[in-house]
Amino acid sequence: MADRFDCDNCKESLYGRKYIQSEDSPYCIPCYDTLFSNTCDECKELIGHDARELFYEDRHYHEHCFRCFRCDRSLADEPFTSQDDALLCNDCYCNEFSSKCVACDKIVMPGTRKLEYAGSTWHEGCFICHSCEQPIGSKSFIPDKDEHYCVPCYEEKFAPRCTRCKKTLAKGGVTYRDEPWHKECFVCTSCKTQLAGQHFTSRDDSPYCLKCFGSLYAKKCEACSKPITGFGGGKYISFEDRQWHQPCFTCSQCSISLVGTGFFPDGDRILCRDCHSNL
Repeated sequence: MADRFDCDNCKESLYGRKYIQSEDSPYCIPCYDTLFSNTCDECKELIGHDARELFYEDRHYHEHCFRCFRCDRSLADEPFTSQDDALLCNDCYCNEFSSKCVACDKIVMPGTRKLEYAGSTWHEGCFICHSCEQPIGSKSFIPDKDEHYCVPCYEEKFAPRCTRCKKTLAKGGVTYRDEPWHKECFVCTSCKTQLAGQHFTSRDDSPYCLKCFGSLYAKKCEACSKPITGFGGGKYISFEDRQWHQPCFTCSQCSISLVGTGFFPDGDRILCRDCHSNL
C-alpha cells in the first residue's frame, strides 16, 4: 500500500493535484491561499499565490488594485506619492499639491530646482532679471514692484550717479546741494582733502575745507593777519574796511581789550580812551 500524501490542513490527498510546500509541509492550493496569502488593502480579497503582489508601507495590493486615487491609473510601474493614505501618481500629486511657476504657469515638479520669494515660486531657469533676462539663480537680486533685477542691472538702471565721477552709488555716499557723491569723490576744491564727516563751506557752489577757504577767501585779522572765517561761533569786530578777531581787538598801546568799549582810531592804530587822552 502506497504512503499517503495529503494536504497538511484539509487532509485531502494531493496525488495528481498541484500543491505548495511550506515549512516542510505540503498544502493544496485553496488551503495555502487561505492560510498564507495576504489580503489586498484595496479590494479586501485574498491575493492568490499566482497573482502579482505589491507591497507598500505594511499594505498589500493586487497589481490591478494598486492605482492612483484620483485618475485610477495603474501605479505598478510608475512613480507615486502617498498623501493622507491615498496613493497618487506624480501628475495628480503635482496638479493638486505642487506649486506653479509664476513665470511660465507650469508645475514645479518635486525634486526640481526652484526659487521661492514673497510667497511665489519659480523654476530656477524662469527666475530671470527683468533687464538683461539672464537667470538670477543663487545670486543677489533687488525687487522693484513686481519685477526683479540682478544687482548690476539695478544699479545701472536705478542707482544714483556720483556728481563727480558719474559712476553709480551702490550704498552710502554724501548728498550736497541735493546731488549725490561718493565719499571719496566729495573733496575740497583746493587741496582735495575728503570732506565727508568734516566741517566745510562753499564758494560759487564749490566745496572747500575751512582751512583752504580761510586762506583763499576769508578777510585777514588786522592784528594777527590770520583768516577771519566766523566758523565755529567765532566772533569778530569790523570797523570801516578793517576786521579783527574779537580777542585781537585790543588797544595798540596798552593791549587792553576794546570789545564793548569806546576806542579811537589813530592812523593804523586803535587806542583806548586813556591812551588816546595821553597823546
